Amino acid sequence: MMAGMKLLEMNAACPCGRLHQKKPLTYGACCGRWLERDTPAPDAESLMRSRYCAFVLEREAYLLKTWHTSHRPANIEFDPGVKWLGLEVRSHTEQDTVHAQVEFVARQKPASGAAVRLHERSRFVLESGQWLYVDGDAL
Repeated sequence: MMAGMKLLEMNAACPCGRLHQKKPLTYGACCGRWLERDTPAPDAESLMRSRYCAFVLEREAYLLKTWHTSHRPANIEFDPGVKWLGLEVRSHTEQDTVHAQVEFVARQKPASGAAVRLHERSRFVLESGQWLYVDGDAL
């Protein structure tokens, strides 16, 4: 395990908050399938949710691997002490067979200060059978 990377039990509630029959899915039945195995997420929404979990768990390698090369940063700096408070997916739109958008609100509380919201419409592309995050617009 890399320094700073956090662990989550596979039977714990998934940080992304996805529900099945009004009950939270476990990490193992949800985003853990994509983060803990070398299996690509099946759609843009699942990738977006798994990337949220990767931020919660500080999984830099996963975030970089799922970021399109046209916009991928060299590395990711995680803010120490951030507490992620939740994710709300507002919409998932497939524009065609290889392009999709996901609108979401992610909430976090820095180590000091008030909680903040990231409201974004993200763009995704399917390349070689893998969905990739391209970029997004803050809303």
